[in-house]
Amino acid sequence: MAAGRLSFNNITALAPMVRVGTLPMRLLALDYGADVVYCEELIDIKMAQCQRVVNDVLETVDFVAPDDRVMFRTCEREKGNVVFQMGTADPDRALAVARLVEKDVAAVDVNMGCPKEYSTKGGMGAALLSDPDKIEAILRTLVTGVSIPVTCKIRILPSLVETVSLVRRIERTGVAAVAVHGRFKDERPRHPVHCDYIQAVAQAVSIPVIANGGSLDHVKTNADIEEFRKATGASSVMLARAAMWNASLFRSQGALPLEKVMEDYLKYAIQYDNNAFNTKYCLCQMLRDKVESPLGKQVQAAQTNAEISEAYGLQEFYRQTREQLQARRDALQSGSQPERPVTDGDVTTMAVKFERREYPPQITPKMFLLEWSRKEKVEQPQYETVQRAQDRAFQSTVTVAQKKYRSSLWEKSKKFAEQAAAIVCLRVLGVPEGRIGEEDSGLVCKRKREGKVNGAAEEERSRKRHVNDDLQQTSEVAVVTNGDSHQEAPPPSQRESL
Repeated sequence: MAAGRLSFNNITALAPMVRVGTLPMRLLALDYGADVVYCEELIDIKMAQCQRVVNDVLETVDFVAPDDRVMFRTCEREKGNVVFQMGTADPDRALAVARLVEKDVAAVDVNMGCPKEYSTKGGMGAALLSDPDKIEAILRTLVTGVSIPVTCKIRILPSLVETVSLVRRIERTGVAAVAVHGRFKDERPRHPVHCDYIQAVAQAVSIPVIANGGSLDHVKTNADIEEFRKATGASSVMLARAAMWNASLFRSQGALPLEKVMEDYLKYAIQYDNNAFNTKYCLCQMLRDKVESPLGKQVQAAQTNAEISEAYGLQEFYRQTREQLQARRDALQSGSQPERPVTDGDVTTMAVKFERREYPPQITPKMFLLEWSRKEKVEQPQYETVQRAQDRAFQSTVTVAQKKYRSSLWEKSKKFAEQAAAIVCLRVLGVPEGRIGEEDSGLVCKRKREGKVNGAAEEERSRKRHVNDDLQQTSEVAVVTNGDSHQEAPPPSQRESL
């Protein structure tokens, strides 16, 4: 094995778990002694649409979907230990995703064991077990197509002979290891794990076999991990629910009190701006039968990481962390060279993109531009958007006071393209755009900035006030061009929110 490549011999691993295996849990497991951590299963079709974004504020690498959701977030701390698990049923898509992430992860894994419908209905997960030709095609394509190790995770087949035969075929593709969940496709966690099947597989192949499925009967303490490994004859052990309930199970010195583990987890969730509902879900899994306790009820009622922090007495840690992140954001913005406007015919352009996370939830650049034009008593902004045929990307031009502005960068949606055009206009005019950390310009009232009103309704009322201020102007018309078709924008009540 080449130097620096991840080894799967004699390791303990955090198993891939949907909604659990996000960055905070992975870092927590590493802190407590796990050697390898798997991310939750991420579907190839969704990942293939993502853009890789370096997040200098959080010091992470984010893979961001067209709707601005972060599908996968990782950081330097886990780079040599994290395995990216994908759900796929297509060799070419699998390769595209693997190449997208291969510089930021230690290995890629194909899920061939998940029995849930959301995975199997697309031919992924455990559905692949009945199609060994497709398994071989996917794994061979990955092994020859990326520079990092490739692994897969399976469930056992109805007979021992079938299971061993499949794993031998998998070994011949060149994978670095195979994880075996010792249950049949139709069995659930309440069913005992079949250690004899895992043992037979481990004896039949020369690559590392990672035993999985021992959380119910076998692994209660750190010492039990080694006993489970011996019982299965496997090279390594992968833990799912036992680690989810208390990740300090990976500590050779013994598990920590659950309260300490939950606090450590929550600190990572705050530091890395984890989705609040994901944070809440993971904490509730840790609470288990205590989820209806006063603490559990407070966690369930929380809607933000700030409210969750209050439940655990971490308000000050939350406040300090948010201040540090804001200071880092401000320093990055002040130190960066602003984009210079360029004239392209009669249009002023700049290379800017609309990053939704840089603005409060209820504030957008289009809102600021509309309020500015109303204040200056000029006609309201008019947006003309075109769509590029080859990748379906959008670019918008906004006309304000008879001058045109657009971003030279294409966006994944019409809405984001219009926001980018608004940003260009505002920056050329020297007008605030509503970014987090900007001084209050007075363009948008305090109640809007604090989210105390319905954003969409308030934006629509603002637009109508603007129209009434200038009865001579025409209504805004947005044109979307795709090929030879042109379509007028719908009535104001049906338009996208600003």
